[in-house]
Amino acid sequence: MLKEIQTVQATADLIYSEAQVEAALDRMALAINNELAGSNPLVLCVLNGGIVVAGKLLTRLKIPLNIDSINASRYQNQTSGGTIEWVLKPGMPLRDRTLLIIDDVLDEGITLAAIKAYCLEQGATAVYCAVLVDKLLDHDKPIRADFVGLQVENRYLFGYGMDYKGYLRNAAGIYACKGDA
Repeated sequence: MLKEIQTVQATADLIYSEAQVEAALDRMALAINNELAGSNPLVLCVLNGGIVVAGKLLTRLKIPLNIDSINASRYQNQTSGGTIEWVLKPGMPLRDRTLLIIDDVLDEGITLAAIKAYCLEQGATAVYCAVLVDKLLDHDKPIRADFVGLQVENRYLFGYGMDYKGYLRNAAGIYACKGDA
């Protein structure tokens, strides 16, 4: 497996540099600070992909907030999605709260739509979604993100939280696999 990961990393196309991603995070944070000022949001980091994005965004957010996490996955370290598996639900009550869900990528949107629906079912008053990357697809998605850092063509990506078979989330930049692995 390690050899495969090293090959994928060595042959990948750089889509956005670290500097470009950091600038996108700055723009996202400014928009979030403006939109959610005075709302006392609960930020939900979508594990595992949202860890890097949430960590980078949180230090840029200047508003009072709480942090929790949620883990609903369709991928389970594979390169294609299956049924949604609920691994972790938030420990803090969602009722009567404004929520900001932070994730790495809005791909098909099935998982993020399910997470938003769950939050609303739990009584959240408003649910906002922030994604670093929105993939451009040739069809509609069941959800749109309120805050988007970058748009990318439909390729298999890694870096800044996005993974290839559970690896390469820590890559500093956004990369696309050659031949879409």
